[in-house]
Amino acid sequence: MFKNPLTHRKLAILFLLHCISVTMLCAQPPLKSMPLDNSAAQFPEASAYADADLTYKIIDAANNTFCYDIYAGGRLMIHQTSAPGLPGNEGFKSEEDAAKVARMVIEKIRKGEMPPTVTNDEMKNLNVIK
Repeated sequence: MFKNPLTHRKLAILFLLHCISVTMLCAQPPLKSMPLDNSAAQFPEASAYADADLTYKIIDAANNTFCYDIYAGGRLMIHQTSAPGLPGNEGFKSEEDAAKVARMVIEKIRKGEMPPTVTNDEMKNLNVIK
């Protein structure tokens, strides 16, 4: 059938590799499937942090700017070293700006927003940026 013995050997190796691949695929555990009832994922109605002791601390940062830390029950949860949503690594221009955003982030955490992302529009609404 084959005039070149190397061709027969190459086909045998390819067939062997194919068999090994199929065996490995069959040996994988089945994937867990989603429920078929098309129901949305159920989340708890209240955040796990709704009644937690959430506090913040304003910290001096580079170039005469400020950043904040957020603590849950006295343990560091977030260390925000730059003003979120803005290019670069600069901190907030004032302690009050950092405090405004830190308080808003704490409210987001209490509501269950994780991660508590801060948008440019929110920064504008807080008068942190123009």
